[in-house]
Amino acid sequence: MKLNVVAKIRITPDGVDSDLDAIRERLEELVGGYGKLHKSEMKPIAFGLNSIEATLLLDDSKGGLEEIESSLKEMSEVSQVDVVDINLL
Repeated sequence: MKLNVVAKIRITPDGVDSDLDAIRERLEELVGGYGKLHKSEMKPIAFGLNSIEATLLLDDSKGGLEEIESSLKEMSEVSQVDVVDINLL
């Protein structure tokens, strides 16, 4: 698998009680079929709410970013998923 796309996404949870570790684990599972999760970190938004900012390395020929995004949005604990940046390596 040739990892030639880097994508940065921001996942905003539904609330402060959302399980960010479970969201991150699901993200790792989803990315596994298309590439790999390079890094992820929690970033504070406001009033105790944190988002997950993740860098994904993907295979351009397999695509997958839209599938990952839509699968994350289907999670009850996820409010929003934004693609912040995408570039070829």
